[in-house]
Amino acid sequence: MPTDPSPQRFPDLAPYAEGLLDVGDGNHVYWSVAGNPEGRPALVVHGGPGSGSSPGARRVFDPARYRIVQFDQRGCGRSTPHASDPAADMSVNTTAHLVADMERLREHLGIDRWLLHGGSWGSTLILAYAEAHPERVTAIVIAAVTTTRRSETAWLYEGVGRFFPEAHERFRAGVEHAEDLLGAYAARMNHPDRAVRERAAADWCAWEDAVLSPEGQGTPYTDRVDDTRLGFVRICSHYFAQGAFLEEGALIRDAHRLAGIPGVLIHGRLDMGGPLTTAWELGRAWPDAELHVVENAGHLGGNETRRLVLEALDRFFAKG
Repeated sequence: MPTDPSPQRFPDLAPYAEGLLDVGDGNHVYWSVAGNPEGRPALVVHGGPGSGSSPGARRVFDPARYRIVQFDQRGCGRSTPHASDPAADMSVNTTAHLVADMERLREHLGIDRWLLHGGSWGSTLILAYAEAHPERVTAIVIAAVTTTRRSETAWLYEGVGRFFPEAHERFRAGVEHAEDLLGAYAARMNHPDRAVRERAAADWCAWEDAVLSPEGQGTPYTDRVDDTRLGFVRICSHYFAQGAFLEEGALIRDAHRLAGIPGVLIHGRLDMGGPLTTAWELGRAWPDAELHVVENAGHLGGNETRRLVLEALDRFFAKG
């Protein structure tokens, strides 16, 4: 397969169906479906948490073969209420709620089983869903493996600061060097003064860019604007300050529940925000998964990461 990114991905395509699904607790989750209505069902699980779905994410799927489902997780994208609104109740935005939303969406669309694809935070949610509902999953493709253990977020927001001391000092200064950085940012993102929330969101996104896109890939986190940025950081800090509402290490401990589900794990050796250790541990605990290490890739991947995703999706379709 060619290495140029242009021919690797399929053309842009618009959804042929979309809507808002009432998932309870006053929340409505936006969903869309594109590709072949009779194709193999696949769900794209976005990262963040709080990034929202992207039309470009469906371009790794052959639209003639796949029925491509996307959704915006609670509080972000086109789902309502949006987390940028201080009145949005974050107590009903947890990993368990999102897993239940995914299952409700599957039932709403009349899908029996589906392939799951995503990365970063999306991989955490994929694993949580698949371990809860393994009978509903045909295959899994993950790029940038995370399980959002407290040890992983401690590295991302504290440990890796030794490599980016200037940026980390600015990040810590944003909450007056609070001992609990994540908790302090979460508190600021719930502050009644929008200016306080905006300053905290800007500081958070500057740190994300420093760590996750140091390879000349721009400033994708800082580039989020206005309510999009506020919602993203409010959701991120909410989840990460609470250990993603998961028992520490549970997703790797319970990976045996994925037995029989084929998986492809793709991870960059140079991923500063999410060291390879997590992908390696998950690969050892999940016998039906294969791990591909991309030597020169970071968290956001690149041409080789994309090639491996495309190859996996093509292979899993052929296997049926």
